[in-house]
Amino acid sequence: MENKPALEETTLYQGNPSMFRNHPLWYVGNVLVIVLSLGLTLYLLFTGHYNWALTALVIGVGGGLIAYGCWWLQCKACKLTVTNDRTTLRRGILAKNLTEVWHQDVRNVQLDQTFLQRIFDVGRVGISSAAQAEIEITVNGIPDPDRVKELIDEHRRR
Repeated sequence: MENKPALEETTLYQGNPSMFRNHPLWYVGNVLVIVLSLGLTLYLLFTGHYNWALTALVIGVGGGLIAYGCWWLQCKACKLTVTNDRTTLRRGILAKNLTEVWHQDVRNVQLDQTFLQRIFDVGRVGISSAAQAEIEITVNGIPDPDRVKELIDEHRRR
């Protein structure tokens, strides 16, 4: 018998959900709230309305930065990794949730894109295996979802 050398697992794709490309209107709106609130704060400071300036600073700029920061953390806390053997979805910063599906067990790969997502080349990828009736891995806003699907399809046929 011939011993085949074990193939090393190599990472083919690694990505986080995109903020701007997945939700461009929300992104622009959030940035506009921050910028306009900052402008209003400066205007109120120069006109002598210090209490209103503080209110605009705390509510507008502070609230916008908190919303942006939470959204950014949520995107960075989710990572999809496709290797030559498996697909892994890791969620969380302090607590971790890890889901992985071996490519040999993949039965279905779903790809959904809205019109805007097609323009910005992001989408929702869902992966299910023979062991589960429902989708095991689903992540929205992944850049280049067609490539993810092609990589999984290519390696599950081996």
